[in-house]
Amino acid sequence: MTFFRPEAKAALWRWREAYLGGLLALLGIWLVSGPGFLLAVPGYAAIAGGLLLTWLGIQRGRFRGPDGGTGAVQVDEGQVSYFGPLTGGTVALREMDRLTLEGNMFPAHWRLSQQGQPPLLIPVNAAGADALFDAFAALPGLRTEKMLNTLRAEPHATVVIWQRPNTAHTGTLLH
Repeated sequence: MTFFRPEAKAALWRWREAYLGGLLALLGIWLVSGPGFLLAVPGYAAIAGGLLLTWLGIQRGRFRGPDGGTGAVQVDEGQVSYFGPLTGGTVALREMDRLTLEGNMFPAHWRLSQQGQPPLLIPVNAAGADALFDAFAALPGLRTEKMLNTLRAEPHATVVIWQRPNTAHTGTLLH
């Protein structure tokens, strides 16, 4: 027997790191203000860790969207794989040269471009797409805040999120 509707459970689960960080910070505050100086040192560490985890949880929660899209995403050892009903493929993150958000598709799609290969299109609501946050954060020079703001703004055009420095993208967009 469950006490939560599936939609409410999904909404709570989306922000799980932020909630855990808040609880850790509250525990740290209790340790600092409570028993004595001996527990104050770990309390300050818990406050710092809780605030850091809350900040990271808010960023991840902003990246996660509702599931239910087509296909599944898997990130394994620097490779992003997408298994969809009509398309699919794999892109190595270290060889990726461009990341764009295709807002003109419904739902919006991530376009991962790699030189010499066709681009990989991944719906933002595909199963396992939340793993892309850590994969994209590993790209050198990626501005996470720009990516999150663009994703939440739901653009209706193609937006370049990241491009490898010192490379000119020679591919042309067909759409």
